[in-house]
Formats: sequence, C-alpha cells, structure tokens
Amino acid sequence: MTELSSSATKPLGNLGNRLKRVRERSGRSLREVARELGVSPSFLSQMERGKSQPSVATLYSLTQLLNVSIDELFAEEDARDAAGTPPEPAPPQTAATSPVSRSDLGDLAHAWPQDGRQPMLSVTRPGERHVLEMDSGVIWERLVDNTGTGLDFIEIIYPPHSSSTNDQRMLRHSGFEFGWLIEGELEVTVGFEVLTLRAGEAIGFDSAVPHLLANRTDAPVRGIWCVRHGY
Repeated sequence: MTELSSSATKPLGNLGNRLKRVRERSGRSLREVARELGVSPSFLSQMERGKSQPSVATLYSLTQLLNVSIDELFAEEDARDAAGTPPEPAPPQTAATSPVSRSDLGDLAHAWPQDGRQPMLSVTRPGERHVLEMDSGVIWERLVDNTGTGLDFIEIIYPPHSSSTNDQRMLRHSGFEFGWLIEGELEVTVGFEVLTLRAGEAIGFDSAVPHLLANRTDAPVRGIWCVRHGY
C-alpha cells in the first residue's frame, strides 16, 4: 500500500457522534431509522457509539434518509454544529481515520465537509486535506475544498486486493465519474462491461449504472478521480 505519512492526512472526527446528532435533529427515533435502512437497531446504535463502522452503501442511504449531505456529516466540529457544546479534541493525526463501509456511504457528494461558503480560490497542502478511509482499506483524499456539492475532485488509493465494497456489491448513484490512473492496474466493472485500467489511462462513465472498482494485483493503485453529481 502506498505509504501515507501522518502529515498527509487530516482526521475527520467522530462519525458516530455526528450520525447520532443528525438523526436526533431530524426528529427520527433510532428504531425508525434502523427500520427504514433495513438494519437492526443494535447495529445502528453501535454505529452511533463508534463501535462499528457503516459500509459506504449504508452511509449513502443514511444521508439520503436524513436529508443531509456527506459534506455536512463529515464537516469538522464547530461551536454551532455542536449545539453549544465544546468541540471534541482533535484525534492524533494518523493515516487512518475511522473506516467507513463504501456500501453504506451512498453518494460521494455527502462525504466531505460543506459549510455553504465556497471560496473562489482553494489551495490545499499535505496535512490540510480531508481523508476518508473505507473499511476495505480504500482511501479517498479530497484535493480542493471549493468544488461545492455538485463535484468532487479526489485522489483514490486502492491497496492490493481491495475493492469498493467488501462484499463485491455493485454501487450506483446519480452523476458521472471520470478517472485517470497514476499507478497500478484497476479493474473497473460498469454494468456488464469489465475492463482493466492501467497507469496513464483514463475513464468516464455514468455512475447510475451499477459499477465496482477493484485492485486484483499485489501492487497499490493510485489515481485522480472527479465525480459530477446528478443534482
């Protein structure tokens, strides 16, 4: 796996607490949300307490159900968002944040902080970027902070033998994805089409079509990805 130094990441904070806060703000009970998600109340409770991590698909479904963007869900703590409570101390900077499941995440548009104010200029440096690590080991690193909710510009890292989802479930969401591979070989399945993307090659596809990205090799994969959301 490509090494990420502690200076190359920026922890996203306590996902479980944020999930609970967003759910309570929506006025929905834990059992109600669990029922609509198709998961057990105990599993949802463990997520909110940080005892388990959602898949990407579950997290996507949860954000859509609660009408909140992933940007907002992963927004850094501030006094307003914490409803008057002091912000939690920042965790130590490490390469890994609390992993989430790609199957639960849903739309990538909801993965990043979003305060509604998009600066005309955004320059980020190592140690200042938001990093999201999946439970499969896949890493997304947000490269700029002013893309808004309609676009994401990220670096992706797929460790050897990793894929978008742990259970090989195909993903689908509105919008289009465009990627350029920097190193390695990435297997990309879009609908019934399976192809191998190699370093220097690029791809674009309708992400409403079921798709899956996987590294079937013993070497890491790294690329630049742009996702244009469908709303």
